[in-house]
Amino acid sequence: MKAIPVHVFGLMVLTPALVAIGQVLFKMSGQRLAAYPGNGFQQLVLDPIFISAMTLYAGATFLWVYVLKSVPLSYAYSFMAVTYLLVPLFAVLWLGETLSLKYFIGLGLVLAGLFTLWS
Repeated sequence: MKAIPVHVFGLMVLTPALVAIGQVLFKMSGQRLAAYPGNGFQQLVLDPIFISAMTLYAGATFLWVYVLKSVPLSYAYSFMAVTYLLVPLFAVLWLGETLSLKYFIGLGLVLAGLFTLWS
């Protein structure tokens, strides 16, 4: 595989970060939705947090397509596994969630796999 341009590599790293932030925003939107009776579809569609999450996902999708223009999917997609690190980390920071020892063991295995793929 030829060298990946620095800006493309940066976008390949940025995309999972945007997806991870979007996941936290989806969770926050879901928590707000629980306060409404019924299915709350109208409240969800109008919720600024939900709209922000959808906007992040849309932006991440456009960036991802740009990345795939010059990077093989089989290599680029492994970077999406970074979300397994970022989503729980952001959930701890912004939602007050806690992580178990099993999570850290699993994360170690995922990171070992990524290191193997990327080396």
